[in-house]
Amino acid sequence: MLLLDSTGSFASYMRQTIETFWNFTGFANCEWQNLVMLAVGCFFVWLAIKRNFEPLLLVPIGFGMLLGNIPFQPGMEIGIYEPGSVLNILYNGVEKGWYPPLIFLGIGAMTDFGALLANPKLMVIGACAQFGIFGAYMLSLLVGFDPLSAGCVAIIGGADGPTAIFTTSKLNPDLLGAVAVSAYSYMALIPLIQPPLMRLFTTKQERLIKMKPARVVGQNEKIIFPIVGLMLTCFVVPSGIPLLGMLFFGNLLRESGVTTRLAKTASNALTDIVTILLGLTVGASTQADKFLNLDTLLIFGLGFLAFIIASSTGVLSVKIFNIFLRKDKKINPLIGNAGVSAVPMAARISQNLGLEYDPNNYLLMHAMGPNVAGVIGSAVAAGVLLSFLG
Repeated sequence: MLLLDSTGSFASYMRQTIETFWNFTGFANCEWQNLVMLAVGCFFVWLAIKRNFEPLLLVPIGFGMLLGNIPFQPGMEIGIYEPGSVLNILYNGVEKGWYPPLIFLGIGAMTDFGALLANPKLMVIGACAQFGIFGAYMLSLLVGFDPLSAGCVAIIGGADGPTAIFTTSKLNPDLLGAVAVSAYSYMALIPLIQPPLMRLFTTKQERLIKMKPARVVGQNEKIIFPIVGLMLTCFVVPSGIPLLGMLFFGNLLRESGVTTRLAKTASNALTDIVTILLGLTVGASTQADKFLNLDTLLIFGLGFLAFIIASSTGVLSVKIFNIFLRKDKKINPLIGNAGVSAVPMAARISQNLGLEYDPNNYLLMHAMGPNVAGVIGSAVAAGVLLSFLG
């Protein structure tokens, strides 16, 4: 009798153990939303590996989506939104805005502003492209977003993932996942989005414009630029100091000639590490229960419009600019798309499209001018938004 009781107790214990184990598995906690987001994560990884769309961004983000959407029972301290979990600790760099300034440090250390200094009027193109941000802000207000959320959506138009994350972390952290994924998605899709717009707003004759070689910029100019640039921009928008300060500091490390080791570390190892952490945690933040909603769809739609507006106004601003320039000073409007902040991808699009119409028309160095101006412009625009919204 005692043996039977023991056997029965053992069987009951094993049954309960198996049931408990089953309840903790992803299969027991899986919902259709999880499967949708897992499919999206796989799609991002496929785009990165098979289509070569910004793999350094989309592989970490796509894999992060897989991490963040494997179903589990709440309370296990493994989810990105569960305090104390490893992912949550790493996500603090996104939520508190630590990662974006470090990315800007790396961008500054790897960026040559010589193309902009050689032809300063190209700064106007980068400034005009930021109209996408403020145009999207007004559209976001019209569709019902509150001012803080509208600012988060609008910054997508700058085509600058770190700036979008930094701004959103200050204005409305609840939108971080949707805004970050939207911003990085459209950055990766630049080769598909921009060329049709560039063809639409330019004539064949305009695409054939050849620009004179830029003057050689002296080393002293390159050293002075980050110091003067920091003071000029941050006196106007002090709220942009975390981004602009690190951008210009990184550039000074590059151009000073005496901090080569620091510049190499900032532009290589540090940037790579932060990119991994940023992409992985941003992807993991897209948990199905927080990501799959109407607001996310609106953010993606408005973000796309912001990117269209930014790219289009960049091209159109060159056409308007050309009205006031002598024939031998005309600017090829194909470099107008590079006014967005996606460096150097947008500049390469200008180069490739220019070569398509004239194999001897090299636009890359000219396009780098508005492209690096766009980096500064997006950070300034973010500072403006934070000034009157934050």
